[in-house]
Amino acid sequence: MRRHPILLAFIVIIAAVVALGMVVYLLAFLVGGRTAVTAGNVGVITVEGILADSQDVLDQIKYFEKEERLKAIVVRVNTPGGGVVPSEEIYGALKELRKKKRVVASMGSIAASGGYLVACGAEKILASPGTITGSISALMHFANIEDLLKKVGVKSQVIKSGKYKDMGSPMREMTSEEKELLQFVVDDIYDHFLDIIVQERKISKEKLKEIADGRIFTGRQAKMVGLVDELGGLEEAIKLAARLANVKDTPEAVYAPRKKKSWWGMLLKETLSFLTTDSLNREFAPFGLFYVYTPGMVKER
Repeated sequence: MRRHPILLAFIVIIAAVVALGMVVYLLAFLVGGRTAVTAGNVGVITVEGILADSQDVLDQIKYFEKEERLKAIVVRVNTPGGGVVPSEEIYGALKELRKKKRVVASMGSIAASGGYLVACGAEKILASPGTITGSISALMHFANIEDLLKKVGVKSQVIKSGKYKDMGSPMREMTSEEKELLQFVVDDIYDHFLDIIVQERKISKEKLKEIADGRIFTGRQAKMVGLVDELGGLEEAIKLAARLANVKDTPEAVYAPRKKKSWWGMLLKETLSFLTTDSLNREFAPFGLFYVYTPGMVKER
């Protein structure tokens, strides 16, 4: 019987792909599968990347909120912050969760600006000595491409019903009146940020204003000025949360099940995250109000 090497090779390749797919699926199931929740567990909520949307984190919070046997939660914060609204929504949800469970924040490599606001939703905050935190500030950022348009011979025309309707337009220079109005908005958001920290950290507003000018701190420095309670990593935070909840056994960390995502979806998310971060660093941020630490940007309040 004559063999067909091309057909045989094709079958071997298909079999290899199927086998590889099964292995990947099995690993994903073992790693991402739901761990049985017991009273000795500590739930871990992860907050990572630029905070453009709060839904993923809110879903994790809702999952653990319903687990009555779970008494302790650690929120692992590893973000430079992001939009004002997502940051505040996560903070508010964690504060509500505190009414039912003990909540401890564990800062990762960076927990700055909106990331620090999220951490304030916990009753205790732990940071590693090398954690980057602080950057307590608010900002709005606008690009101005007027000169670029002039070079290529493009003119912009706007029909508006209100004097300030196109305030912040990239097509023209902002007027002094417009800058004053936007500064008023940023100052109000900044003041709200300070009020939350004053309430949660028991720091006087006068003392807080001395360090809340956008500067960053290491974990050790943050502890010295009262922004964090203790130094330690994720394991120490888990143990602390367990002690606060009177968990006698050695605590085991459990994670909320995450929605399954396609390879394409994950690739798209990572690409958007990179582009967003890169655009912020190049001073071409999306419009809006931000609690975010962006190295190289100094237009903060």
